[in-house]
Parts: sequence; C-alpha cells; structure tokens
Amino acid sequence: MSVDSLFGTTIQVLSKGIDLRAKNQNLISSNIANAETPNYVPKALSFESELQGALKSGAKGARTPAHSRHIPLKTAASSIQAVTGRIVETPAKTPGKDGNAVELENEMSKMAENQIMYNASVQLLSQKFNGLRNALKESK
Repeated sequence: MSVDSLFGTTIQVLSKGIDLRAKNQNLISSNIANAETPNYVPKALSFESELQGALKSGAKGARTPAHSRHIPLKTAASSIQAVTGRIVETPAKTPGKDGNAVELENEMSKMAENQIMYNASVQLLSQKFNGLRNALKESK
C-alpha cells in the first residue's frame, strides 16, 4: 500500500499550497515595502494552474509498481512537490511619475486574499489530521 493511497493527495496539495502562499505573502510584503521605490515593479507568485496541472498529470502518470509490495515511485505527490510557482510582474495600470508601479490598495487586497486562502488551507489540513487521529483512536 502506497502512502498516497493511505492519505490521498489532499495533504500534499494543502501543504504545498500553504508553502506557496507563504512565499507569495513575502512577495506581496516586498511590494508594499517598495511602494515608494522609483521604477519598482510589483511581483506575485503564480502557482494555482501549475498545482492543478501537477495534480492532474500525477493522477494520470502514476505508474503501477511491478510487484504489489513495491512502493510506487511516480505519484501525484511527487508531481505536486515539484511545483515551485512562477514569479510574474504585476504592474499597476498607471505607474507613478517615478516609474513605481505599485498600487498600495491592490497590494493590500492581494495580501488579505492570500492570507484568507492560507488560513483556509491550514484549517482544512488541521481537519484532515484530526480525522486521521480520530480514525486511529477508534481502531485501538
């Protein structure tokens, strides 16, 4: 039995999402810190489509082991762990006279959205582990 079949890919997706959202939060914080820096262009981490693609390709590309007691090497979990995201520039539509393309309101909105998604992922992951803990307690 592979580890993926025991836990599913939910834990891998949620933990990778939390990791990538933390990186995105750092980028957004950097954008806010540079709101007064001339010629600064804000950046964001784009990873949602890459994560969805890894989930789909991992599910399709999972190889069946030669023996039932072998651990499968290529799984959705390994595809998900390989996701790193892509840093993209997100300039404002109307940059300032100094070339700074940060709109503070947009960055604050992105930060709040990212924080909400981060917290939701943490709560879902916590619930998943609580479910596993309860299942283990009941099996004793």
